[in-house]
Amino acid sequence: MKKYKVAILSGDGIGPEIMKEAIKVLKTIEMISGVTFELEEADFGANAYFKLGHSFPEKTKYICINSDAILKGPVGLSYEETKKIPIEHQPERGAILPLRNFLNTYANIRPVYLSKYLSEFSPLKNEIIQDGIDFIIVRELLGGLYFGEKTLGINENGKRYVKETLEYDEDQIKQILIVAFKIAMKRKKVLHHIHKSNVLKSSVLWNEIIEELAEQYPEVEIKYQLVDSTATFLCLNPSMFDVMVMENMFGDILSDQGGGILGSLGLMPSACLGDKVSYYEPSHGSAPDIAGQNIANPYSMIGSVAMMLEYSFGMVKESRSIWDAIQKVLIDGFCTQDLFNLNENTTLVSTDVFGDKVVSILLDNK
Repeated sequence: MKKYKVAILSGDGIGPEIMKEAIKVLKTIEMISGVTFELEEADFGANAYFKLGHSFPEKTKYICINSDAILKGPVGLSYEETKKIPIEHQPERGAILPLRNFLNTYANIRPVYLSKYLSEFSPLKNEIIQDGIDFIIVRELLGGLYFGEKTLGINENGKRYVKETLEYDEDQIKQILIVAFKIAMKRKKVLHHIHKSNVLKSSVLWNEIIEELAEQYPEVEIKYQLVDSTATFLCLNPSMFDVMVMENMFGDILSDQGGGILGSLGLMPSACLGDKVSYYEPSHGSAPDIAGQNIANPYSMIGSVAMMLEYSFGMVKESRSIWDAIQKVLIDGFCTQDLFNLNENTTLVSTDVFGDKVVSILLDNK
């Protein structure tokens, strides 16, 4: 019997609530498949700082690096609560970026998917998305402006100034492009590189390297799209995209836009892949304003379980069964508060009821 160790970082805000539903689904898969998941909870984020004095404690690092995969909930508290934490320990700087560096999770995979039967959730017109929405954003996760040198100070003229460096080397670019090419090979064999080469020399280098790698993937058609026009076409014609690859900040922004055209970031799970241990998380924040109310959408957290099963454990069949189940709950007309007002033919359910319905479908189809 196979056994996998999974670190559970529930995080802050709605994190523990949606993680509870993810674990419920994971235990159902355990029962159906015969695979054992050994779960170990670890402190991470703002609550970890208030409890232990660090948002990414050493014990959590140990649990993460000794796991086969990590399920991570969103982190962060309200603005006022966050101000109580020193800047260097605030969740984004003190937990998320260090976690990525620690695990070398350089590839962020974000599927943007909405069945054609659920088009009423999207703010886009039905004639634009009559076949649904289905593309994948592949985002570089360890370079660019977010990880470059940063300076904040007073210049020689006595003016406050800031300087932030965007830096990539060819190895960083190659490794994320290879991930994107491999995903494209499994889909429609079309790869869009999202860039800004008319302004940024970093994009010029990305374009050069993708052209060099293209010789190894002759079946893949490469298309080049400026990032600003991409933002436009995501609203006007999202079906023109299948697999998109881009640098860190472009990916951060456009993947949130992807959630917007679905109708909610609550429909956006993601995978953060490294060479050894990968972690899986919702693309959205911790929504502290609705925490504890049992109204958060667990779709993205449960979808992250599906991605973990496929990418870390090779359990493709079980992963597909979870995707089918969470989609069926929506198709059957049940949704949480974030989607309720977007489709008049829906019935409002709580966080835990949504999870229960996913489990019921999995058991019915086992």
